[in-house]
Order: sequence, then C-alpha cells, then structure tokens
Amino acid sequence: MEQGKDRSLVSKVMDGLVSGIVEEKYGAILPPQDVLSKEFDVSRTVMREALSMLLARDMLDVRPKVGTRIRSMRDWRMIDEDVVNWRFRAKPDPQFMRDVIEFRMLIEPRAAGQAASRASVSEVAAIREAFEVFKTLAPGDGGYQAADELLHTRIVHASGNQFFQQMAAIIRGALSATHPMLSQKPGAWEISVRTHERLVEAIERRDPKEAEAAALAVIDFAADEISREFSVEMPNRR
Repeated sequence: MEQGKDRSLVSKVMDGLVSGIVEEKYGAILPPQDVLSKEFDVSRTVMREALSMLLARDMLDVRPKVGTRIRSMRDWRMIDEDVVNWRFRAKPDPQFMRDVIEFRMLIEPRAAGQAASRASVSEVAAIREAFEVFKTLAPGDGGYQAADELLHTRIVHASGNQFFQQMAAIIRGALSATHPMLSQKPGAWEISVRTHERLVEAIERRDPKEAEAAALAVIDFAADEISREFSVEMPNRR
C-alpha cells in the first residue's frame, strides 16, 4: 500500500517538474534536489526517483560541477507515451509542427492501407463506430477531440504493425496540437467529416490504395493550416 502511495507521489512530482520545464520556470539548470524537495514538499528519496525517471527518458542530463541540466526537447525520448504528452504541452514552434506533420505523413497513410488489408471484421466495425461518434460532434463540443483521437488510434491499431501501434500516442499528441487552429477555420468541420468518411469507407471496402490516399488527404488539410499559421514550408506530400 505504501509502495503504491510512493509511486503515485513520484508521478505527481514528475508531472510538476515537467510543467515547470515546459513553462521555462527553471531555465537551463534545475535547482538542487534539496531545494526541489522543499518546493514539492516531498522527501529527497521521492525527488531522486522522479528525477531518475526523467533522466531515463533523456529529458535531463547530470554533469559534474554543473548540476542537472534540462536537455533540449529534441532529445526527449518521444516513443515514451508520457514524454509525448509532456512534449505537446509546450508551446509549439514552426519546426516542431513541421516535424509533426512529416511524421503523420510517413506513418498514418501506410497504417491506413494496412488496416484496409489486415483489419479484422471487429476492428473495421470499431473504426466505423468511432467515426459515427466523431461525426456527431463539432469542434468545441465536449468529447470532440477524444472522438477524433479514438478514430485515428483505432485505425493505427488495426494496421497490425506493432511499431505503428506504439506510435499512436504521438499521433494523438499531434491531433491535440492541431485541433485549436483547425477548429477556428470556417468550414473545417464539414471538411474533416468528409475526409474522414472517405478514409473509413476505403478501409471498409478493403481498398489499401484509396485508404492511403484518403489518410493523406486528412493530413493535407492540417498541413495547409499549419503552413499558414506558422509560415513554415510543409514536407512534400507525394
């Protein structure tokens, strides 16, 4: 029981440290452990465990006579779901958003094509079910973002590729980062529903090529808006 309490406390401290990091509260170097322990009102043992877990995720670096340095977000271990969620908390920058779109262009169309070929009957039904919920919600409605993320997650999982499946957290983070700007565009909801429906129908027809093209069309819409918002050149779509 006590062990579970300690783990929960460590997780809470980790979350607080990450919030401070992405909000640039600490600068480049974290305060000493005893100072942080007092700040979070925890023992040095708990603080040491929290810091060691961030070290393991390549978020921190300990250097003699320097202290605990905060590493560039580019170095963070993005395959870790916690790290993905933390990274997407930070204010997005043009290069990061370009990389997000590039990642989606590489993974999602291929995953959609494989879902069209490999998904079981129950997986295809689950994709359709997620879309039916998604299309009833508009940006700003409670549950809209969660419904969108669930739809994309189910498609990636239906690909049957274990590496793609583990990258679903990055895709969910990418969607959460782009939702605010897409929801403000007139006609965005109608376009989103239409492009997602094309994708779902291609998977239901077991048409891999059309599923890939449809998935790319979904991403293209987000890419165009990000390109305008951040004045950054998006990766080649073809």
